[in-house]
Amino acid sequence: MRSRLLVGISAAILAFLIAPVVPAHAAGGDGVPVPAATGLSDKGAGAVTAADKDFVIKVRLAGLWEIPAGNMAQEKSNDPRVVAIGKAIAAQHVTLDALDRAAAKKLGIDLPNQPNSDQQYWLSEMRNATGTQFDQIFVDRLRAAHGKIFPAIATIRASTRNDSVRKLAQQTNQFVLTHITLLESTGIVDYGSLPTAPAPAAAGKGPVPVDGQMLQAASSNSGVPGVNTTVILLVLAAALVAGVITTMRIFRAR
Repeated sequence: MRSRLLVGISAAILAFLIAPVVPAHAAGGDGVPVPAATGLSDKGAGAVTAADKDFVIKVRLAGLWEIPAGNMAQEKSNDPRVVAIGKAIAAQHVTLDALDRAAAKKLGIDLPNQPNSDQQYWLSEMRNATGTQFDQIFVDRLRAAHGKIFPAIATIRASTRNDSVRKLAQQTNQFVLTHITLLESTGIVDYGSLPTAPAPAAAGKGPVPVDGQMLQAASSNSGVPGVNTTVILLVLAAALVAGVITTMRIFRAR
């Protein structure tokens, strides 16, 4: 009986140690993970890099042209879907712009007040277009722009040392993914005109930096050669089981 109990306890401890911890509410009905409350701080703490500043400026620039573009969609489009999407994107960029300006003020980053030359050209295209031509230009230009900033957001979210920039990247990611989805819901995105992703580079030489120290730590676990994560977990499990056995012996001795 005791041996069965010990086996059961050992199995439970081992399962607890090696199983991924996934909250019951972490996925939607289709199994796709749902972001929980981030709990990210926003104190302006941490170094601000040139890439961080560039990101904050680009978020501002996005609002400077996508808000008027969304407003134009409401005025010029004859398609109710495009009208609704334009309204949603414009309104959401007003919110995102306020978040961006607040972060920039906290970090002392100067922001532009006008769209750049490319963005001004896209707006002029929309002003000169009507009907379905306007719809196509509106959807394609915004979809391409969101696609370009999407990987930049991921890079900043993963690498920034500053908590305010990190939180802004988290928030921006949600807005941009929502806008991409809305634009694609029109069914008229010209995917063939989207920029092609760069060819993958050789292992360890691509755009994702490979930190030699991190690889060393991952393979050696704090400098202990030949010991991987699985071995450490098994050792911990054995130690816990040993503790249970000792405890049971103490109680049996009483």
